[in-house]
Amino acid sequence: MAAPNPEYKDRLRQLAELMLAVSGESVSVMKRLAPEKALKLKRKDEWDLYLEFLKILFNLADRLAALHIPLKDQMDFMNALEDTVARQLQKVLEPAFGNQADQMEIILTIGTAVAESRQAYEPYKFLVTEESQSKNEMFRDFGNRIANALGAPGNPQLTSAATLCASAVVPAIGAVLQGQAPPAAAAAQPATATVSEQPDKQGATGQEIKLVSMMSNVSGEEIETRWGLHPRFREDLTPAELQQLTKLLNRVAKIIGERYAAVAFSEEWASWHKAGHA
Repeated sequence: MAAPNPEYKDRLRQLAELMLAVSGESVSVMKRLAPEKALKLKRKDEWDLYLEFLKILFNLADRLAALHIPLKDQMDFMNALEDTVARQLQKVLEPAFGNQADQMEIILTIGTAVAESRQAYEPYKFLVTEESQSKNEMFRDFGNRIANALGAPGNPQLTSAATLCASAVVPAIGAVLQGQAPPAAAAAQPATATVSEQPDKQGATGQEIKLVSMMSNVSGEEIETRWGLHPRFREDLTPAELQQLTKLLNRVAKIIGERYAAVAFSEEWASWHKAGHA
């Protein structure tokens, strides 16, 4: 196993935990989007689906490491990340399999996943922080792989959701690589957007007024995301401004709703994750 630079120890652990958690949550999202297909999945099929998400995340981490880790350390960093993910995965599987979780088998599995990730995604040349045709093609390829793994090739809902799950984690990976705090657990809470009036330096009332609000909640198997405006704020808008704001907030609601769907079932995901149903 590679010996990580002590300077990167915390970043490696946080990044490994993030990658495993996102992979698990993403599989849960895919299963909920295609419940009829999920019922037919065997444990090996589910495991393969989990590994597909890990493969794209290894690729994204590699591309982002090139921007945030010194060139001389990049190879050792990625080798250490591979080892760290294997160790973290073993910890995840221990509650379900105990001593039967073969450490060497897990190491070989992660090593194979990394090799297949390079073979599948390294041919796409692009800067991960910028939009490009090559980047879109890679995510489209990934989405198709996920849909195929679920037995629903070409399903646009599945390919789109898989792409969203993978692309949404890019800022979080970048933040960890820069040594910032890992994503907060509060991400799983209902999202609320607030615009507040701030007191001026001379000392106004300091009262906070919620002008725009957005809320996602879960009811059974359904996720509902809705937004609203303060009545006085709505009155102050012209018809054209209201139309433009409505269009924008509908787009924001769609993004927040999809993200909330990815994490809303955290309790179920936690038990599923601990059971080793990757």
